[in-house]
Amino acid sequence: RSGTLTLVWQLANGPVHHWAPPTVRIVHSGHACNVEEERHAERVYTIREGETLELTCLVTGHPRPQIRWTKTAGSVSDRFQDSSVFNETLHITKIQRHQGGRYYCKAENGLGSPAIKSIRVDVYFLDDPVVTVHQSVGEAKEQFYYERTVFLRCMANSNPPVRYSWHRGRDVLSQGSDKGVEIYEPFFTQGETKILKLKNLRPQDYANYSCIASVRNVCGISDRNIVFKLTNKTVSPSIKLLVEDPIVVNPGQTVSLVCITTGGEPKPTLSWVSSSDSLPEKSVVKGGTLTLPAITSDEAGVYSCVATNNVGNPAKKSTTIVVRAMKKGRFWITPDPYHNDDNIQIGREVKISCQVEATPPEELTFGWLKNGRALRSSERMVITQTDPDTSPGTTNLDIIDLKFTDFGTYTCVAALKGGGIPEISIDVNISSTTVPPNLTVPRGKSPLVVREGDTVELECLVSGKPKPIILWSRADKEAPMPDGTLQVESYDGVLRIVNVSREMTGSYRCQTSQFNGFNVKPREAVVELIVQYPPTVEPVSLEMRQGLGRPVAMNCRVLRAHPSRVLRYEWRLGNRLLHAGHFDQSDETEYTVKSLNREGWGEYTCDIINEAGAGRCTFLVTGKAYPPEFYYDTYSPLWQNRPRVYGFKLQWTQMNPNAVDRIVAYRLGIRQMGQQRWWEQEITVEGTITKGELITHNLTELIKPEAYEVRLTPITRFGEGDSTIRIITYSAPVNPHLREFHCSFEEEPICMFTQDKNDDFDWTRHSAATRDTKYTPNTGPSGDRSGSKQGFYMYIETSRPRKEGEVARLVSPFFNVAPKNPYGITNPPAYCFGFFFHMYGKHIGTLNALLRQKGQAATEGPTWSLSGNQGDHWKQAKVSIHPTASFQVVLEGIRGPGIEGDIAIDDVTLEEGECRDLPAVSEYRNMRGVYP
Repeated sequence: RSGTLTLVWQLANGPVHHWAPPTVRIVHSGHACNVEEERHAERVYTIREGETLELTCLVTGHPRPQIRWTKTAGSVSDRFQDSSVFNETLHITKIQRHQGGRYYCKAENGLGSPAIKSIRVDVYFLDDPVVTVHQSVGEAKEQFYYERTVFLRCMANSNPPVRYSWHRGRDVLSQGSDKGVEIYEPFFTQGETKILKLKNLRPQDYANYSCIASVRNVCGISDRNIVFKLTNKTVSPSIKLLVEDPIVVNPGQTVSLVCITTGGEPKPTLSWVSSSDSLPEKSVVKGGTLTLPAITSDEAGVYSCVATNNVGNPAKKSTTIVVRAMKKGRFWITPDPYHNDDNIQIGREVKISCQVEATPPEELTFGWLKNGRALRSSERMVITQTDPDTSPGTTNLDIIDLKFTDFGTYTCVAALKGGGIPEISIDVNISSTTVPPNLTVPRGKSPLVVREGDTVELECLVSGKPKPIILWSRADKEAPMPDGTLQVESYDGVLRIVNVSREMTGSYRCQTSQFNGFNVKPREAVVELIVQYPPTVEPVSLEMRQGLGRPVAMNCRVLRAHPSRVLRYEWRLGNRLLHAGHFDQSDETEYTVKSLNREGWGEYTCDIINEAGAGRCTFLVTGKAYPPEFYYDTYSPLWQNRPRVYGFKLQWTQMNPNAVDRIVAYRLGIRQMGQQRWWEQEITVEGTITKGELITHNLTELIKPEAYEVRLTPITRFGEGDSTIRIITYSAPVNPHLREFHCSFEEEPICMFTQDKNDDFDWTRHSAATRDTKYTPNTGPSGDRSGSKQGFYMYIETSRPRKEGEVARLVSPFFNVAPKNPYGITNPPAYCFGFFFHMYGKHIGTLNALLRQKGQAATEGPTWSLSGNQGDHWKQAKVSIHPTASFQVVLEGIRGPGIEGDIAIDDVTLEEGECRDLPAVSEYRNMRGVYP
């Protein structure tokens, strides 16, 4: 880089500490309708729903504070709480009503208490109003509104509160304007609604009523209205369902529910709702018909048809859909209850039971077969079916006096009367080998010792015939099984656990269930599971920074291990073993490097080992310097004494400078934003940097108005330390002495320019780099006056809702005119007012420059004016002005006939003396002769 680089060390009177606690203020740059500053010491930011909210937190403090935006008092569903924003600007596009509330910006840097500022965001909106109609006499009879009192109620959701007005036809209705009409707000909903009461209907009351909801045009929200036609046929809805209730169907069938309106004026709208909140995904609603294709059991339930027309109460009729289903066929064998013996014996009673879950339960039928042939109930073989209310879906076959000839296969068959569902058959063998179950744990299978992460199988051997289902559960505590349930069914007695973890250590109980086996007291056994795991240690990873010649102590500690008798530890640097040993009483081990040398830098590990494996502590020992901390609160860091370049005073302090070796230099990298190439140079450091010492380095030859990225890396004998990056942006000086005022709109304060309060819309600050993709083509500039995409300019946006002839005015700060002699101003001084303009597009309106003087009415016309398309490039205007009192200059943009009419301005200047080298008038089209 050309130019000089100077480094200034502040060594006068020893170092100065520049730590400072944070301060914060909130500025806004979104689409506000209004910002009330400090109303009852609270700032309120009003914004229209759907617009963009942009709040920026401006902070000071060193080290640079961390910024966090948070919100309170939103609705619970507001996700903002979880997603605090950690940068300076809070940006919400298309803001919704629930996003209103108080937003807090909190800045903290560890010094003093955090700085917090807040602003309340009020989101304004107005929904379409709804009119509902009621009458005071019971339910609807014939001639609904004859000699009756009718209430029309109007409601609209809004913020701020809505004001309502009623019209009949074209006439405004107000309280007292018509004896037959009362208008009131119900006491309990102050302002939320306006009710129109028509007492004893008269013929003239049959009319069109319109309710107008207004929020008095705040935020440009226009009024909304709705018309209700009241006639002698106005009546609340009534409907009929053309289906029976309940509807019993087979799965896979298509079900159509038909609902028709039998009355209602205005014509009611029909909708369907279901008991499970939402209708099934594949359902189709067409008019009043709801179709459920290929229905499943999950879609069974109550479906309701609702008709509304805002007159009286909605009509609602419901039906229940039942989907046939059978599942979970099970059996059990009960030995003779009068003998204290679980075995089946000739000459005693035995009972076989079958159970099936069926929908609907009343359609369930059972049949019994013996060896494939149908059985009928007899004195010795009694078949019963339990009452569906007491024990659903169960049938019993009682063999009263068991004979040898009764041995064989019994089958119970379950079916539904309506058909369409496959039958369920369950076979049960009764023979001399039918014996009750027994449970044992195989030898060597308890306790089971496994390692964490393994797959393990817990086993219980079940004997007996038939073999029942085995239920596994925790025996030692009320805890769920690994799959989350309280008990797990197993058909072979094996419980398989994949990826076993330490929490699964404990006792597991296996027990027989009555299902598919004997209905006798459960048999049970217990298996112990022990899960071993390697030591858990801390710290898992730690970076330690130290200078050469100083000691480093590393400590590794065991938190948990199983088995807990830990065998040994091993310290290594890289692959080299430094020290090993066994633990006795202690649960930690320490390794110390007495004096760090260059070979001592690197990764130290400590492995603590038991039977199940090893836990590892890692220590990265470096001589890396900590990062520098940029100082952002330098007083006027930017200077410019040449036209195209600027300088910047870069300041920083060094974090923990004494933690490592002396910093001998800094590597400074700089690159222009948007470019790839870094320029690098070294800044040497003399002497030792102290904590909190402010270091200054002047950057020169920076090109206006470009921004730069600056990277700073400390260097010690170890090598490079942690680097820090900051952005430097160009900003024009704000309102210097009037000899030369220059504003190129690069900063948000826009050089104390303000938007006129009495115009139709505002000028917008903008840069091509941040341009919205939805911008209008064929109008407006593609960069600022210098051609930079990053540079800013001001422009008028002429897209909707702007109309032809609307005006936006940008007003400069006041400039003082110093009188030459004490007796007033005889010959007023001259100033040259200059600016660049860009007027491109087929609908360009007019750009005027005006002079406003203190204490004088703004009667004069513009001092400069230009209309129409001037081509797609920036041009300069200059005009001499001769104010006689302190004054402001005003730039006024007037919208032309269409949207391709964006006018932009940049680089506004004001200099003492008459204008020299004026642009040739021939450069312009449609110029009014206002040049001096």
